[in-house]
Amino acid sequence: MNKKVVLLLCDFLGFILLLAADQLTKYLAIIKLKGQPAIELIPGVLELQYLENRGSAFGMLQNQKIFLLFVGVIFMAVMIFFLIKMPTEKKFYFSHGVFTFVIAGGIGNMVDRIRFDFVVDFISFVLIDFPIFNVADIYIVLGTITLFIMFMFVYKEKDLEFLSFKQNRYREM
Repeated sequence: MNKKVVLLLCDFLGFILLLAADQLTKYLAIIKLKGQPAIELIPGVLELQYLENRGSAFGMLQNQKIFLLFVGVIFMAVMIFFLIKMPTEKKFYFSHGVFTFVIAGGIGNMVDRIRFDFVVDFISFVLIDFPIFNVADIYIVLGTITLFIMFMFVYKEKDLEFLSFKQNRYREM
């Protein structure tokens, strides 16, 4: 089997597992936390607290479901395009996994918006009064930070030529 196909199949399998974990934790939050007081995991630091988020990150864009879904679809399409275009060299294997995390997180939250008209959030970092979040949000944030670091400090400009829409004239010669 072609190396590209194997990598993309691994990405898809990882996506399915990550999406299943996200959706399972949200299901458990609905059945165990909804209508209940917060559960302290680490007193004064971390608790589980059910919240129906009808906005985006940090509660912005409240009740803008169609807009958020539209932006989400565009963003996921771009991420999937990058994943498909990514070279099969060993130095890009980790990036495949990171892109898969971001895609799984984005689609996990989109699934909630479509099913419920809101995103199920339940992890509350109360030490600094941080907004309540979920597993998909963790995938997105950690994946995005990792991609930023990799694209800024690990990959060279030449490594990222696969992202360019310009034809490389020197390769054709």
